[in-house]
Amino acid sequence: MIGDTMTLLSLLGRIMRYFLLRPETLFLLCISLALWSYFFHTDEVKTIVKSSRDAVKMVKGKVAEMMMHDRLGGLDVLDAEFSKTWGFKNSNVAVYSIQGRRDHMEDRFEVLTDLVNRSHPSIFAIFDGHGGEAAADYAKAHLPESLRQQLQSYEREKKDGLFSYASILEQRILAVDRDMVEKFSASHEEAGTTCLVALLSDRELTVANVGDSRGVLCDKDGNAVALSHDHKPYQLKERKRIKRAGEGLGAALIWVPLVVQHPFRFPLQRGGFISFNGSWRVQGILAMSRSLGDYPLKNLNVVIPDPDILTFDLDKLQPEFMILASDGLWDAFSNEEAVRFVRERLDEPHFGAKSIVLQSFYRGCPDNITVMVVKFKGAAGTKAGQ
Repeated sequence: MIGDTMTLLSLLGRIMRYFLLRPETLFLLCISLALWSYFFHTDEVKTIVKSSRDAVKMVKGKVAEMMMHDRLGGLDVLDAEFSKTWGFKNSNVAVYSIQGRRDHMEDRFEVLTDLVNRSHPSIFAIFDGHGGEAAADYAKAHLPESLRQQLQSYEREKKDGLFSYASILEQRILAVDRDMVEKFSASHEEAGTTCLVALLSDRELTVANVGDSRGVLCDKDGNAVALSHDHKPYQLKERKRIKRAGEGLGAALIWVPLVVQHPFRFPLQRGGFISFNGSWRVQGILAMSRSLGDYPLKNLNVVIPDPDILTFDLDKLQPEFMILASDGLWDAFSNEEAVRFVRERLDEPHFGAKSIVLQSFYRGCPDNITVMVVKFKGAAGTKAGQ
């Protein structure tokens, strides 16, 4: 009896594999059933055929619905696919942000412009949190506003040559990190965030970066100009700094359990090291070498908040637009490819920001993705962001 049952199951399995591997045979079977129903009017067969037709109509209806909602030049996608989306738009700035495949949304962005006094630079910021949302929330709530307050008094103080946009950026970023680390240490909140901030005036663009969010500019000839450089643990400069920070630290101070086996590891003394765990990570944990927050790694001095700051002459570059984005975009696009992609879509409602975010998602990016596109005078005829 058991043998007969096994034989029957085996036969059914072979039949299933046959139809799955040869869909054309299943199609011919459906045609045969339809003809049988037509000539012999078998109610059971007609029921099967009707069910099949209903299923086909349902699929066609879903495809038609997706085509009706296709607003992205070939990307058949509905916004409902994403658990959370954010958008922002004014005359010269557009932002599109999705949670994507992550369980939580840890990206944040901010745009601050002074419509009363246009001599003050506009502020654009991207924060990509990790280990929770607390650090990105804190940076968004405190850094742009403190920058705006400092910049409002800058016109009076710059006559003495004591301040510049670069110095103000550095001071404010370091101050926010100090406050964050002090507050988070007391509450044992281990979250951290990247920080990418751009100050845009009539003739000058100043960009500060901490971490691996990235900015890129499209100049008058369509070339990609890097506005920032990622802070990654594998970079020689960062490796040497982590090694120096680790020298003299006792093993008792290492909060990361060293019993964890790392297949690839640079042993940078007892206190500081980088290891490969899907990507190169400080202490086997953090995939960037600089950040805001991350107080346990700050206590070891292996992660620092110091920004790299670059200044650009807009009269010389005559740029069309710039892109500021979290690393979700840069996992799927190079600088040059992103500039080409957005340049072809500047006439879209979100200046190409939405299209490139969704394209990054469809290329398999597993991260949150936030993209900000800022158009300059040459592209819009007015001052960017105002």
